[in-house]
Amino acid sequence: MQQIAMSWLVYQMTGSSFLLGAVLFLGQIPFLFFPPFFGVLLDHRDRRSVLYITQSIAMLQALILAVLSLTGAITVWEIMGLSLVLGIVMAFDMPARQAFLSEMVEDRDDLTNAVAMNATMFNGAQLIGPALAGIALAYTSAGFCFFLNAFSFLAVLWSLAAMRLKPQIKRHAVQNIQAGLREDLAYLWSFVPLRNILLLLCFSAMSGGAAYALLPEYTTQVLGGDAQILGWLGAARGLGALVSALFLATRQNVLGLGKWIVGGSGILGAGIFLLPFTSRFVFGFAAFFMIGFGLVVHLASSSMIIQTVAPDDKRGSLMGYYTMAIVGVAPLGSLLAGALSSKWGLGTALLAMGSVSLMSSAVFLFYLPAFRKQIRAVYTRLKIIPATIPSPQAAE
Repeated sequence: MQQIAMSWLVYQMTGSSFLLGAVLFLGQIPFLFFPPFFGVLLDHRDRRSVLYITQSIAMLQALILAVLSLTGAITVWEIMGLSLVLGIVMAFDMPARQAFLSEMVEDRDDLTNAVAMNATMFNGAQLIGPALAGIALAYTSAGFCFFLNAFSFLAVLWSLAAMRLKPQIKRHAVQNIQAGLREDLAYLWSFVPLRNILLLLCFSAMSGGAAYALLPEYTTQVLGGDAQILGWLGAARGLGALVSALFLATRQNVLGLGKWIVGGSGILGAGIFLLPFTSRFVFGFAAFFMIGFGLVVHLASSSMIIQTVAPDDKRGSLMGYYTMAIVGVAPLGSLLAGALSSKWGLGTALLAMGSVSLMSSAVFLFYLPAFRKQIRAVYTRLKIIPATIPSPQAAE
């Protein structure tokens, strides 16, 4: 709700697609720099305590947004500043939440379904939130959306307090951040399947971030819609994401996810590429459904593989790199899309960003046989597949 309300408020205040992209850029650019550093710290710290702090600060940020908006004192510069603050906090929070997921699951065999269920809950909220934001914006104001978001954090803090967890493996405390970064980067670079997954995630995140940044402009310029149409398009993206997460939740393990990583990126690119040719709401709804479905299939499948193969004492750091790939690179796509739209038009921007996802998917598809062969050895070592499995395609 807050993201939709913030985007709509900025666009209504300024009418500038560049400033709209800039606000999203400031909220996401911290993810490009901080997660690897924070990830090393997370492997030394109690992750639940970290989440108490980050969620409390996020609640305060939403409350400040609400007060400024409801009193009419808010300006685009304050929105940009608060967006940057939240981005820094979430750059710490998101790797912590991703790594904390494994602490809530005692049996590693259940981790794949836990990741899928996490994606289902998150994207279920993305389905409901934009629709509620559209209704709230039509009948109340953006400040009301910000206030509801602030209030919702009370449930998050209570949920954290209610958990009973077993002690987890942590790195030895004498290791400094610089040494930890070197060790993690060396591990990541030498593990080719993981490296390739993260590279493809970067391109998909750029494309997905661009589509989200241009959503208000697409709603008003192409469809001639209002805040309610904006909410429904956001809900279409959330519905596609929810369907893909439910699909992945039915899987028993990580086997066969390689083709879905490629397919998800391709579906995402196709949905963005079709947007300039869809001037009717029903087709725009279908395109954003494709965008949500493709993006989450890609992200969740990648997360399942990373969570499965990550060593316990490096999970926080590796999820930091995952966070950097899916969120840190997204603002570059938002900023680039805003600049392209301002100079050459919305259609050109959408076609360019859709092409990025389609081409990167094609490259990964070319290397998929090698990916299958390399990941099979890891799955065999972890006893996910027997050593006598007949073909590498079964371990893709």
